[in-house]
Amino acid sequence: MEESNLTRGIGKEFMERTQYKYLETSDQNKGLPQPPLELGYEGSQRIIDLPAPREIKLDPIGLREAIENRRSVRDYSEQPLTLEELSWLLWCTQGVKGVVARPATLRTVPSAGARHAFETYLLVNRVEGLRPGLYRFLATERKLVEVSLETGLADRAAEACWRQRFVKMCAVAFIWVAVAYRTTWRYGERGYRYMHLDAGHVCQNLYLAAEAIGCGVCAIGAFYDEEINGLLDIDGEEKFVIYVATTGKKR
Repeated sequence: MEESNLTRGIGKEFMERTQYKYLETSDQNKGLPQPPLELGYEGSQRIIDLPAPREIKLDPIGLREAIENRRSVRDYSEQPLTLEELSWLLWCTQGVKGVVARPATLRTVPSAGARHAFETYLLVNRVEGLRPGLYRFLATERKLVEVSLETGLADRAAEACWRQRFVKMCAVAFIWVAVAYRTTWRYGERGYRYMHLDAGHVCQNLYLAAEAIGCGVCAIGAFYDEEINGLLDIDGEEKFVIYVATTGKKR
């Protein structure tokens, strides 16, 4: 059966239909209230405080060396990350440096219009002081919220990521979820382009920050959307996984 034009050219259509000439008045310009800067959580969920980034001891590595050493690493040692090291990686990828009156957060990574659409979920396999399971980073509070300690999460995550075993073998997998309306509220359909650009900024920071604590990283774009969104219990439309990356100590 011949493919439809939509299926055959969906990427080209996306680039066409998100051009400025097609944009309608944004919800921001309509005067509608902006969405919250961060997802909330239930009071019954366990909260874990994270060490302050400035307290974390780092290897003396220069930016030039970090960039030259950067490569994708899929094979990790069994050494766990410390909570301090995890806090460092979270600060470098979504750390909040301040909140301005718009309101908006100013973070350690760029984002179109400072919209910062991402929530960082963590599949924790080996981190000192944390039980294996699923957590979410509360960037404005510098804390973790425990999402699920259900058994088999690592197996499900590996299966969702095109059955790549190193998802189970890493110390932590970062799973970035886009909360679409944070960006589309301001930019309409054009915002979907910006969210994908922002994901690249975040993941590159993870690669470089990992070099300072003896870790390697591997970015993952190959995942079954329905399966990985289901793992996090998100709808895949208003909130959806946009990027994944594993990290762990280098051998």
